[in-house]
Amino acid sequence: MRSSQRLSVVVASAEGTWPHDGWPAPEDQFVSSVLRVAPPYAGLRETTADVVMLRCEDPSETFPGVLTALDARGVPAIVVSGRQDTEAVVEVFRGGAGYLVEGDYCEQMLSSAAMAAFAGHTYLSPSASAALREGARRMAATDEAMERLRALLSPREQQIMELLSTGLGAQQIGQRLRLSEKTVRNNLSNIYAKLDARSGTDAVLRWLGATPVLRT
Repeated sequence: MRSSQRLSVVVASAEGTWPHDGWPAPEDQFVSSVLRVAPPYAGLRETTADVVMLRCEDPSETFPGVLTALDARGVPAIVVSGRQDTEAVVEVFRGGAGYLVEGDYCEQMLSSAAMAAFAGHTYLSPSASAALREGARRMAATDEAMERLRALLSPREQQIMELLSTGLGAQQIGQRLRLSEKTVRNNLSNIYAKLDARSGTDAVLRWLGATPVLRT
């Protein structure tokens, strides 16, 4: 990650729907510039920005197309939407993007979310995190396969997964648990292997029961 250069962000939103015209502030420590892109977002395939923020009413309609455009560039994304139901949040999370529920964040959180996305973390606002976790609990409440999967992890690994599922990165998890970042990353590698997960997002989805678990 760059330490001396601030990020550039593309805001993908329909005309007049982005509510943060004053962001970023000149003294923002994370974000230096914002470029606006209007639908149909074809220009995202050539973007050189560090992060894309998609503001939309219904992620199920807009996010898949934006994700397809970004996959070719490997640019991380964050969805900003008024929807906070589990279906919407899980769909976006499965796509590897962060999620901010409107009215659930401040402009400073926009910058933190951009930096987290750039660093490879999936940033969720509190309501988005709660929607994901509550829906996952309902889906996994009587699932014996989920219980067996969780039992694969040690108590420490379970602590780490609980924190990872709230959108925290390895450094923040280490601070919470008083562990070195290296130790957390080593634990995460073990967790991914035990859960047969390809990434942090995949591991969280399996941990929360928001993706199918292989039954043995």
